[in-house]
Amino acid sequence: MNRDISDILEDWPYDRTRPNIRLIQGAMGDPLLQVRLDLGVLQMYVDGRPDGQTPHNYRSLLEYFENLAEDAELMGETGEGEAFELSPDDCKLLREEAAQYYHRYVALLVLNDFDGVIRDTARNLRLIEFLVRYAREETDGRSMVHYRPFILTVRTRALAGQMIRANESKAAVAMIDEGLDALQQAFADAGEPEAFEASAERRTLAGMREAINPKLMPSQAAELESRLERALEAENYELAAILRDEIKSLRDRPPKG
Repeated sequence: MNRDISDILEDWPYDRTRPNIRLIQGAMGDPLLQVRLDLGVLQMYVDGRPDGQTPHNYRSLLEYFENLAEDAELMGETGEGEAFELSPDDCKLLREEAAQYYHRYVALLVLNDFDGVIRDTARNLRLIEFLVRYAREETDGRSMVHYRPFILTVRTRALAGQMIRANESKAAVAMIDEGLDALQQAFADAGEPEAFEASAERRTLAGMREAINPKLMPSQAAELESRLERALEAENYELAAILRDEIKSLRDRPPKG
């Protein structure tokens, strides 16, 4: 069997100026998500766990541990068994699994697969709360809390994107406003309420809101173009994808209502 992937890499050159993401059909007929990196290709399943594994016959390790926690709580109500907790090794495995979902929802956002983004971001937000509640060590429990603002921002972007696609600009703005409220609360819960105003996450959602606003001035459109250039220079392709969509929405899809 020839395991050399040079032909694949040559047929799909890496382009550092834009996200290199595509959806293909796998050998078994399943849709697969591919991300071209400078040194190779990252491939993920679109549904289920991104690596296609089913730990302990569950769709994900999180679902497995959630089931254990539920069983332990039921046993506790009857006075049997011990309280459920996650060991440091359990938490490490869950964080590694969360990274897989992160790679997938970022890629799905570029492809405007908003349903998939909402599904995966909701899952990782659920994981954060699960760690906080059940981790044996406090450091493990808080280990992913600082990711909550970014995840909330991506989720809000997808929710608003669904509304923009349906030409419901007012609903999109409402989604962004709800996202900004959740974002502010996330910083407050993390003990950093003062960080909200200057955060990149707030600026991203505020910029998207301005792009949807029909009263957006030409100078603001120019600012979006400038921000896009800076994002590309910094290789921040997640932000660049958001800004591209904002600019396209501004130019091609006049808001209704």
